[in-house]
Amino acid sequence: MFLNNILTFFQKITGPLYEKSVLLQKIDWLIFICILAVIFSSVYASSDFIGYFAIFAIILTLIKICTKCGEKFEPDLSDKFLILYFVLVFVSVAGSSLFYLSLKGFFKTCTYLGFYMSLVNYIKDNRDKIKYIFYAYALCVVFETAVAFLQNFVSVDAISGWQDTSRLNPEEVMTRVYGTLKPYNPNLFGGYLLACIPCFFALPKKWAPVGILSGSMALVLTGCRGAYIGLFFQLILLALFVYKSLEKRYRKLFTSLLGVIVMCITFVIFFVTSLRARVLSIFAMRSDSSNSFRFNVYNSCIDMFRDNWLLGIGVGNQNFREIYGLYMKTGFDALSAYNIYLETAVESGFFALAAFLGFIVFIIKRALKEVHSVYAFAALVSIVGILLHGMVDTVFFRPQIQFTFWIMAAVIRGSYDSGKN
Repeated sequence: MFLNNILTFFQKITGPLYEKSVLLQKIDWLIFICILAVIFSSVYASSDFIGYFAIFAIILTLIKICTKCGEKFEPDLSDKFLILYFVLVFVSVAGSSLFYLSLKGFFKTCTYLGFYMSLVNYIKDNRDKIKYIFYAYALCVVFETAVAFLQNFVSVDAISGWQDTSRLNPEEVMTRVYGTLKPYNPNLFGGYLLACIPCFFALPKKWAPVGILSGSMALVLTGCRGAYIGLFFQLILLALFVYKSLEKRYRKLFTSLLGVIVMCITFVIFFVTSLRARVLSIFAMRSDSSNSFRFNVYNSCIDMFRDNWLLGIGVGNQNFREIYGLYMKTGFDALSAYNIYLETAVESGFFALAAFLGFIVFIIKRALKEVHSVYAFAALVSIVGILLHGMVDTVFFRPQIQFTFWIMAAVIRGSYDSGKN
């Protein structure tokens, strides 16, 4: 491969420097610190601040592969789909009618994809550090869970119109917690918990159930209906995993216990008035103003896609808002498409969406082959939750969730030998 020939050329020149430099030989530790910094800063820092740590990790990785002899770029099929996606996004940006606005979104895409490739490179040589990545996420969830319970206890006020209360009685209005993530938003918080709760699978067995239960309770308190949907399917995956791993003599007992748990959850939903109203609003369709708003946005975005189906309008939320104004229904301004697949298609075109979906398919395929690994399974559950939530929201594009998505994808990708499909 031409790229590997270039890397070999640089490595021959800088190889002696690497051998003599203690700092370069410890560069993986610096990369690991940057990874942990991305994880921990997500709970309190701004988007730009989180991104700086990711950029540091990318720079350190580039230094590593250009100086350490033997480092090569060996893409598997999922990587090739990702490269194709990147190329199509680049072409979309180059052809955008709002080039400079789209360029900012493109730099963000470069940061996310560069961070993913840095993680893949790091994890393939440091698989023993995966557990610490999961522990870091678990600590963040423990902290955010405590904050969520406190916010619920003091009945924090909504900062904006997070819930349609026009047709609700006062007792049906839910206190929606939003944690410490910035910007404060219960949907962002719910999506973050949804992405991170599976990390408790990597903890010792006596702590994992406690973490999953408390984190799930905090997620419920967010009132994020998209996260509810994702959590439902995550719990199904967890139940299937546990059932399959049990000895046959225990499976009947587990099934009975599972039935009792389902009955308890159903009881809570239908006897806690505010929660019942929130869950049932998922099925209210146009009767719920939030649902109706999303349907209007979907219709407008489909029109946008029809007019820009080949290359899209260019990536970035600022670019999206400018173009969306030409298609929106009066009084229904939107920051995004409220569906990550529709937004990808609108911003970068049909083929970019197909390439991104191709990447997801092969990552999930690999995770299923490695499902015996608790880390691969936890990463799979996290990604499934993120992708399902993404069908009705676009908090995926916030760094707290998107960096988590790429970390989980890298855990799956980096947990097996390069070149395998």
